[in-house]
Amino acid sequence: MCGKNGNKKIYDLVTTWKGDEMRILFAEDERPLSKALTTILERNNYSVDAVFDGKEALEYLEADNYDCVILDIMMPKIDGITVLKEIRKRGNRIPVLLLTAKSEVDEIVLGLDAGANDYMTKPFHSRELLARVRAMTRAQTEQTDSVLQFGNVTLNRETFVLATPTGSFQLANKEFQMLELLMGNPHNLVLSERFLEIIWGYDSNAELNLVWVYISYLRKKLTALNADIQIKATRNAGYSLEKK
Repeated sequence: MCGKNGNKKIYDLVTTWKGDEMRILFAEDERPLSKALTTILERNNYSVDAVFDGKEALEYLEADNYDCVILDIMMPKIDGITVLKEIRKRGNRIPVLLLTAKSEVDEIVLGLDAGANDYMTKPFHSRELLARVRAMTRAQTEQTDSVLQFGNVTLNRETFVLATPTGSFQLANKEFQMLELLMGNPHNLVLSERFLEIIWGYDSNAELNLVWVYISYLRKKLTALNADIQIKATRNAGYSLEKK
């Protein structure tokens, strides 16, 4: 429940999406509260990963895919508002519920302006937390543009599932962001530098060869799924998504 060692490896086999159990990342540094709420969430059929600081929360979000994030604002290493701003800057639209021990209007407004979907002020009743999570994730899954399609390939923005009539993969976070950018702009050249800016961030030390590595991962998955589209490289420029 609470611990993982390092990043999860990228899927390398065709898998079937198991969509009956919603996954939540719960970032709360008060361990007794974290343990109690994790137990309640799991008893209500949620799968929960609990972390205890903002740095760990960002690492988990980069390495894995979740349906919802519950973020305490006052956390060590990196505060919840900064975590929220960072994931939104990366283009991650995952629903975020902020928890705060304060009731000041300024702090609530700051969180909502940073991209939070909802907030709760401590103390609160567990039934209200469950209701807020249900409402927040329901709104996310009901979006009409949740699935992108190009050729015989679909990409689900809620589940990160890449699929064709042959099978499916659940993509890792960066793979998903790259393919979402390509599928949202078919036939258009996306510069390699643009991938770095959007996915790794303007202040990242990531190098351009990382883009090629993730493009390679995606190409292998598209081939395995018998996709009728391909990622075309334009030398010293970038990539575009084209029909075969």
